[in-house]
Amino acid sequence: MASKYDQLLIVVSILEGRQFPKSQRHTLIVQAKFDGEQLATDPVEHKEQPQFCTELAWELDRRTLHQHRLQRTPIKLQCFAVDTTTNAKECVGYIILDLRSVQEVQQAPKWYPLLSSKYTKLKPAILLSMVIENDTKQTPEQFKAKKAPPRQGSPVLSALGSGKLEAVLNEDEGYHQIGPAEQCTDMFVLSITVAFATRLEQLIPSKTKLSNEGSEFFFYYTLLGNDVTSEPFQNLITPNFEPERASVRVRSNDRLLRLFFSQQSSLQVHLCCGNQSLGSAQISLAGLARSSVDLGKEQATIEGAFVLEPPKIAKQNLPPVPLDLQPTVGVSVTLRKENVNAQVTFINIQGGDGPKTPVKKSPAPPVQPVSPTAEPRLPSPSPGGKSLVEPLKSPTPSSNQPHSESEAESLPDDARKTQPAPGDLPLPGPADGPAENEPVAPVSSVSVSAPKIAIPASAHHYCFSMDLRSIRDLALSFPVNCILRYAYQFFGSAAPIMTNPAVEIKKNTEVFLPQSYCAFDFAALPNQLQDTFLRVPLVVEMWHRDPSSRDVLLGTVSIQLSHLLTAEKTRFLGSSGQQHWRQTYSERLPVVKAQGSNEKVAELCYVTVLEDLGLVKAQDILVSESSQSGKQVQPKAAGSPRQHRGTGSGLAEPRETLEYRAALELEMWKEMQEDLFDNQLKQKELSHMQALAEEWRRRDREREALVKKKEMEYNLLEEQLQKTLADLEKREKALAHAEMETQRLQREMRAEHEFSVRELQDASRRLREDCAHQVELERSKVRQLEEDLVRQQQQIQEAENKYKQLEKEFQQYREQQNTRPEIRLQSEINLLTLEKVELERKLESTTKSKLHYKQQWGRALKELARFKQREQENAMIRLKKQQQELEHMRLRYLAAEEKEAVKTEKHQLEDIRNELNRLKQQEDKRSAREPEFAALNESADDHLSRLLEERDTLLRTGVYTHEDRIISELNKQIQEAMAHRGSH
Repeated sequence: MASKYDQLLIVVSILEGRQFPKSQRHTLIVQAKFDGEQLATDPVEHKEQPQFCTELAWELDRRTLHQHRLQRTPIKLQCFAVDTTTNAKECVGYIILDLRSVQEVQQAPKWYPLLSSKYTKLKPAILLSMVIENDTKQTPEQFKAKKAPPRQGSPVLSALGSGKLEAVLNEDEGYHQIGPAEQCTDMFVLSITVAFATRLEQLIPSKTKLSNEGSEFFFYYTLLGNDVTSEPFQNLITPNFEPERASVRVRSNDRLLRLFFSQQSSLQVHLCCGNQSLGSAQISLAGLARSSVDLGKEQATIEGAFVLEPPKIAKQNLPPVPLDLQPTVGVSVTLRKENVNAQVTFINIQGGDGPKTPVKKSPAPPVQPVSPTAEPRLPSPSPGGKSLVEPLKSPTPSSNQPHSESEAESLPDDARKTQPAPGDLPLPGPADGPAENEPVAPVSSVSVSAPKIAIPASAHHYCFSMDLRSIRDLALSFPVNCILRYAYQFFGSAAPIMTNPAVEIKKNTEVFLPQSYCAFDFAALPNQLQDTFLRVPLVVEMWHRDPSSRDVLLGTVSIQLSHLLTAEKTRFLGSSGQQHWRQTYSERLPVVKAQGSNEKVAELCYVTVLEDLGLVKAQDILVSESSQSGKQVQPKAAGSPRQHRGTGSGLAEPRETLEYRAALELEMWKEMQEDLFDNQLKQKELSHMQALAEEWRRRDREREALVKKKEMEYNLLEEQLQKTLADLEKREKALAHAEMETQRLQREMRAEHEFSVRELQDASRRLREDCAHQVELERSKVRQLEEDLVRQQQQIQEAENKYKQLEKEFQQYREQQNTRPEIRLQSEINLLTLEKVELERKLESTTKSKLHYKQQWGRALKELARFKQREQENAMIRLKKQQQELEHMRLRYLAAEEKEAVKTEKHQLEDIRNELNRLKQQEDKRSAREPEFAALNESADDHLSRLLEERDTLLRTGVYTHEDRIISELNKQIQEAMAHRGSH
């Protein structure tokens, strides 16, 4: 049986890796674990880019996948490095895959880094892809019992010179031939009868549910290539079905038949429910080939109760069954020579348009109405059923069509007059038990020589008739040779009913159909009739008969017979004066195309009549072989009416003698009637008591079988319950131990957590205090540096003020020198020129040293800015001891640099002060000399160029801008120098 849920595959493709270290002594494997199942790749080289190229797959159904997604079940992949010499495995990392992200559409592969990787510097990763695929693997076909579908005829079998005899079907003559035609001189009949079954409930476990296709059970076997099923039954404990015999004609001879059956395998009889086999019995046919049986005089028989074995898969779920409780089926297989004088009827089983296989139905089957819920089974309804469910034949010999017993012919409207009265039909009653003169056969012996036909006592005798009156409103563009055809197996005949002959229908005309009336007499329960009419419609097919080609199906019309049940009932009297009921319904329905569309082809007018002829009388009828030819065996009446009085010569006796004899006969008749009435009452009482006793014994056996089966099941369940209780106690102890261990681990984890929290709080507090202390130290150093800077700025300002005072004094001196004569100045020019050269040399050396200082100072400022930025970034990242140490080192380094810069500035200022003092002394010495005017003028130009160079050098360092104070002072001095130069 197919699975209820779709089978799926979760496929994980492990393609390649990257950034793995190279190792000669190791190999790499990837193990994937999901739902308790672990899969692994093949070992690959441990190199930088290992190539795995492996797919790992897990099987599950769609419902299980949904449960895993709800529970967020992961797929864990672990990468192992395996030592090639010691085979030791070491986990180098793992990957967790989320099952909820897997789709049924192929996705592009993604790189997944290894978590908790052993190679922390390289950060290795693996290229993976996941997809969900449908599992399309082929499952082995299980046994599937056919519910007797129509066959296209048995295949023609031949030996083909292989030395093995085969049965070859002769369709025209209606028999199977075994052996060469020149040696086949005799006709034989092979019959198989399924008579009874016992203890079938042992084949079904209590927990097993039956097939969804239905709860009907039947027996199935194959007879020379023909699939045969028994009548369905509902109850396994008391299987209520009548013995049914299926027969085929075989043309061969005695020797070939014995050889054929010695080569045949066993006959398998299956108990089926829907398309599921619940058990099968093996019946060896070798017994038919015994040489001790003369087939010309007697029949070869294999009969007995055969054990039904469950299938191997189901046998595992069933408890062992004792020998006296094993399920059995009673089967009888007979082979006899056909009696030439016997009249045998063959039912032609039609399977579509294929060949017809002759399968004879013996008198054994029960006469039950065909269930409308069951599919057509092979063979067709039994001949016993034809006595109740038989279309009435037309008595007129005008029809040229060949007649067969499985095909109902059409009747003209006046054919109803020639029908036998419903009361004259030989309606058999239920077989309550064996006949009085018939011995009861044992269980292991199957006798079907004089079977009985059973009809429920509450069944009614019905007569259903249908008249397909006319066709009109043809929607086709061409004339149609119309034939109407329908079949309704509930009436007892599987053969289709067809109108005859074909009538031509044209557009916009209404044509009345000849010989379209047909009536069916059958017996059924009222509720069964109502249920069938409500659920199963009668489908009428409209065919076009073309003489040059095959018939074409034009359309169908579905007639709901349930309307007939709601029609008004009218009374009428039968032939014997009984009161019966009749219901009539007529309607016009559209004929729609057969291809599934609702396009109208024509319109059909029909009339249906249902007559309820009352209850069927309970009778037991013995059906002989001759009844198969359509002649019904009339049951003998229980008591025949007395003959009428004799000739008129008896009336001439004396009056006294006549009165005396009349009174005597009356008294004797009264006594006889009383005795007959008493005997009838005693017989009825005895039969009722026997029936009650038999029913009581039957029900007692059923209860005993049920009790034994339930007792066995309860013992097994008790053992399972004890095992389960023991397992539960073990699990409970293990769970209590695990719970105590979990509580202990929780306490330890809680204590470790509290200790870690306290340590973190102490470390954080110490770190805050250290940081606050370091910040305070740095702030004090910054304040000290700011004070030094202010003091240096004041010193520079005092030096500038002194310089301005000297410039004013020099200006006054130059004005005084302008009033002296030129001759005296000329004499001093030469001396001043020499001094000038020397001063220029000294000034040049001083300027170079000062420029070098400025460059060093600019680089120091740049380096200072870089260190500041770097230390700020490091201060944000590092929060622990390394940050503290680096910050401390940076601060010490900055302090040393600043001290060095301050010392350099002090030395520079000292040099400037010394230079100014020296210049002042020189100016004092040259105050009396007039040629100093030109030298001082040149020194003013040098001073201006020096100021410009200093300003540009400071701006190029990037530390100072035009808004800084020192740049503003330099700009101010440059402007004053330029103004002073322009004034002279």
